[in-house]
Amino acid sequence: MNRKHLLATAVITVITCSFMYSCGGNSSSSSTDTTTGSPPASTSTATSDPKGTGKFTDVKLTHPLDQTMITHGKAVFDLKCNACHKLTSEKLVGPGWKGVTSRHSAPWIMNFITNTDEMLNKDPKAQAQLEICLVRMPNQNLTGEEARKVLEFMRSNDGEK
Repeated sequence: MNRKHLLATAVITVITCSFMYSCGGNSSSSSTDTTTGSPPASTSTATSDPKGTGKFTDVKLTHPLDQTMITHGKAVFDLKCNACHKLTSEKLVGPGWKGVTSRHSAPWIMNFITNTDEMLNKDPKAQAQLEICLVRMPNQNLTGEEARKVLEFMRSNDGEK
């Protein structure tokens, strides 16, 4: 992808997220548990696959964290994610990222990042999050490699070493 296309995508994403935010994406009455910053447990009777819907079924996590992957994951976050997500538990347009790696499995996160539309259509946990945020996450067209780097950045943000 060339730089002009990346820049255009980033600008469109920021404008879209800003528009959605200004149209009520951050209402003062939230369904978020204020003690944990996470959404309430779903009352749906559907069962969720802990891996989600997509090609990722087993994600090899490194210990200690890979600092190069974290750096690249932060760059992706800065370009494609931070207009709608905060690194704290606070909701912006989408949910805050703090604690996301303890709430969801690595395959689920990777599948959500790379297979957003299908996850929002089929996965009960993703659908419950959509009910809280009221805005569908746009597909950012990340590769599996980019998604893995974002996951490593998420792990770092959650305090993993």
